[in-house]
Amino acid sequence: MPDYNFFDNVYEVVRQVPPGRVTSYGAVAAYLGAKRSSRVVGYAMQAAGTANPPVPAHRVVNRQGLLTGKFHFGGDTMQQLLESEGIEVIDNQVQNFKAVFWDPAIELAL
Repeated sequence: MPDYNFFDNVYEVVRQVPPGRVTSYGAVAAYLGAKRSSRVVGYAMQAAGTANPPVPAHRVVNRQGLLTGKFHFGGDTMQQLLESEGIEVIDNQVQNFKAVFWDPAIELAL
């Protein structure tokens, strides 16, 4: 049974990823103090379609910048959403990944 409280916390973090930036499942999990829960962050992204306010799940990729969640969007939707924000994607891989990576541990530091 998924922990919906954790899902809500994931959504709060992902909603703060600015357009034109991406983060990773692991970075979100680590920020929430659940370093080994990157897969659960992925499950949260799968369930994010009905979240309100909306969650920009397309901005969450794997630690190498691969669009591992793209089949949940259908077709090339994930890539198109990223490209509409100025992120270059070639062969399901975010280009200049380090330059566009948004780390919540740094960006949301108190």
